[in-house]
Amino acid sequence: MLTCDVVVVGAGPAGSSAATSLARAGRDVLLVDKATFPRDKCCGDGLTALALRLAERLGLDPTTLPSWTTVDSAVVSGPSGHAVRFPLPEGPGTHAAVVRRSELDAALVDLAREAGAKVLDGHAMVGIAEHDDRVVLDVAGLGEVHARYAIAADGMWSPTRRALGLSVPGYRGEWHAFRAYFRDVSETARRDLCVWFEADLLPGYAWSFPVGDGTANFGFGIQRGGKVAVGDMKQVWDDLLARPAIREVLGPDAVPEARFTAWPIPARVHDMARTARRTFFVGDAVAATDVMTGEGIGQAILTGMLAAEAIEGTGPHGARVATDRYAAAVDHHLVADHHVSALLVRALRHRKGARAAIRVAGLTPWTRRNFARWLFEDYPRAVVGTPSRWHRGVFTGPGAYADPAA
Repeated sequence: MLTCDVVVVGAGPAGSSAATSLARAGRDVLLVDKATFPRDKCCGDGLTALALRLAERLGLDPTTLPSWTTVDSAVVSGPSGHAVRFPLPEGPGTHAAVVRRSELDAALVDLAREAGAKVLDGHAMVGIAEHDDRVVLDVAGLGEVHARYAIAADGMWSPTRRALGLSVPGYRGEWHAFRAYFRDVSETARRDLCVWFEADLLPGYAWSFPVGDGTANFGFGIQRGGKVAVGDMKQVWDDLLARPAIREVLGPDAVPEARFTAWPIPARVHDMARTARRTFFVGDAVAATDVMTGEGIGQAILTGMLAAEAIEGTGPHGARVATDRYAAAVDHHLVADHHVSALLVRALRHRKGARAAIRVAGLTPWTRRNFARWLFEDYPRAVVGTPSRWHRGVFTGPGAYADPAA
C-alpha cells in the first residue's frame, strides 16, 4: 500500500501542472497515467497567451522543445473567401506559439518530476473510493494508494468521474475535430497561422498551424448538432484538402506524415460538477475547453493550478473548504468567459454572422490588433463585464517569456 498527500490521475497539462504546483509547495504527490510519455495527443497544438503565461509561471523552457514555433499574426478567412491578417502585439514577449503536444506534455511531466512529484506513467487508475478522511485508489501495477486528495485530470471520459458516479450519461462533447501533420508544406504554411470559417463547417472552422521543420498541423473542428454530422467528417476531410484556398496554403508538395486522428472536445464548464468529496476535476475532466475555439491547453493548466492552490491553501483536513474554494475559483476564472464565447458561437452558426464578424474585426489597425489579442486569450473573454479580474496592464501587458533570463 502506498500513501501520499495527493494522487493526480492523468499527466497531461492539467495533471502535470497540478502535480508541479503541489510538489513545489512541499506536498507528497503521486502522478499516474495509463500512457507512457512521450506520447502523441490529438490537438491543434496552438498555445494562446493564457497558456504561454501559465507555462512560463510553471518554469517551462520553450527552447527545449524542437517544434516550438512563435506566431506573430493570424490569417482568418470568412465564408466568402475574404481574408484578414490579425497581428499580435509587437511588444516584448510571445503572445502565441505552436508546439507538438508530444513534446509539450512530456516537458510538463518532466517539470513535475523535477519538482519532486513521483511520476508513474504506464499505470492506469482502475478504481477509486472516497472516505471521510482520504481517497483510496486502485492503480494498475501498484495496488492501493491512500491519499488525502485526488485530482482527476483524466480527460473527457474521465474514468475517475465515472467511478465516482458523476459522469454525464451519453455525453460526447460539444466539438469533434480531425487533425494530421503535413510535411513539405509551402512557405506560407511554415510561417502563418491560418483559419478558415468555411460555410459548411460553421460554427466550426479549419486550420493550418506551423509546427517547424517544414511541417504544419492541419485540421478542422465541428460542433455537434451543426451542419456536419460526426459520421461524415472523413468525407469533409477529403473535400477540404481539395479546396483551392486550403491547397494553396498547404502547397503542392504537402503530404501527410500519417493518417488523420480524431477526438471529441468537451466545453461545458458552466454546468459540470467540479468536485466530489475529496476529488477535484481539472482540464477536460471538468470540460474547461473554450466553447468558441476549442482551445483547452491554457484552461487545463489553469484548472490544474487552481486545484493545487485550493488544496495547498486549506490543508489535509478541510476537504469541504478546499472543494468549495476550487469550485468558486473555476466560476471566477472561466464561467463568464464561457457564456461570452457561447453567445458568439450563435452568431458564427450562420454565413452572414461569420462574414460580418470578420469584417468588423478587420476594419482598422486598432480593431485588428485588439481582436487578435482577444482571440488568443491575451485577456479574458468577458473581462469588460468582470471588473473583479481587472489589474494593471490587463489590456497592455507583455507576452510570455518577455524576459530573456526568465
